[in-house]
Amino acid sequence: MAINFITILFFLPLLAINVNAQGPMTYDITKYGAKSGGDISQALMDAWKEACNSTSPSTIVVPRGTWSLSQVKLLGPNKAPLELQVQGTLQANPNPGQLPNKEGEWITINYVNYFTLSGGGVFDGQGQEAWKQNDCHKNRNCAKLPMNLSFNFVNNSIIRDVTTKDSKNFHVNCISSHNVTFLRFTVSAPGDSPNTDGIHLGRDTMINIKDSIIKTGDDCVSIGDESKEIHIQNVTCGPGHGISVGSLGGYAEEKDVQGIYVTNCTFIGTTNGVRVKTWPSAPATLTVSDLHFEDLIMDNVSSPIIIDQEYCPHNLCKKDRPSSIKITNVSIKNVRGTTNTAEAVTFICSGLKPCENVEVGDIDLTYNGNQGPITTKCANVKPKFVGKQNPPVCATTAQSA
Repeated sequence: MAINFITILFFLPLLAINVNAQGPMTYDITKYGAKSGGDISQALMDAWKEACNSTSPSTIVVPRGTWSLSQVKLLGPNKAPLELQVQGTLQANPNPGQLPNKEGEWITINYVNYFTLSGGGVFDGQGQEAWKQNDCHKNRNCAKLPMNLSFNFVNNSIIRDVTTKDSKNFHVNCISSHNVTFLRFTVSAPGDSPNTDGIHLGRDTMINIKDSIIKTGDDCVSIGDESKEIHIQNVTCGPGHGISVGSLGGYAEEKDVQGIYVTNCTFIGTTNGVRVKTWPSAPATLTVSDLHFEDLIMDNVSSPIIIDQEYCPHNLCKKDRPSSIKITNVSIKNVRGTTNTAEAVTFICSGLKPCENVEVGDIDLTYNGNQGPITTKCANVKPKFVGKQNPPVCATTAQSA
């Protein structure tokens, strides 16, 4: 019901704006000098600038074909509803050192309202060469590599029916945005591509990710701090690291996370299913609340359900103090399928701020390996149990309510 309500909120304002505007305008980049085999960055920026200034609804068209694009930063505000329709394939330079702005992203879209990205096209980051340069697994100060798509301060907008492929870094970064829907959105990258998160969210409200397929080498969706009312529905994830809240706690200024809904999703061969991860010995003291993971299918997933408040990959942190982050009001219901590790459910909560109001119900997971019986691991949590428990969750550390 929440997602339908949000969808209504998205469409209703569109009926109320620019009712006296002229008919829709179309801006084809070939009219601005874009040619096959050449860099279309300037043509796209010129078409964008004119469309943003139009008081009529406008569509920028990138026609079918393969187009080279070095780097663009597309800035609003726009005066009327604006659509970027990418019908063809946009290709980045394989060498990240060739970006005009080496600290920027490949395609950045900022400060737009009632914006649509559509067209069935492909954003090909050609990241294979850049992945070889990535040492972030051992170096927290690793070199910055560009993301395919960066959306910042985007409101009341929809990204639909497009594909992001082989990004050099995250595929999508969506920051400080409100009421944005990713619909029939595809992410495509091999499972061994480093740091290629499908969609990363931070400081966002009312974000919907629906009816999408995410195949990548890191988190399918990662949710950062100050995120509220995030709805992920009917998403197929794999390969990848699953859907993650966090990691959180690395910076003192981080703010609360509230209202995360992951429903009717399928995980195929991922290293995790749904996961909450916070750093120990970290300065942040935020609260993570109202997390709901329901109606999920796990297909040969390594760790289907995880709360990990001792998250410290590659020993890049200290564990001398427990996490200061509070996790509360969590429901995990109707999770079924197979796991390829014996430890199917992990709730490792903070010794300083134990998890509260955790409800677990109708878990039915089968271990398809040979490393002993299927188990769960729990600390600093006392869940409330409803329905079936296979395996018995927190059987030795928590009492059934």
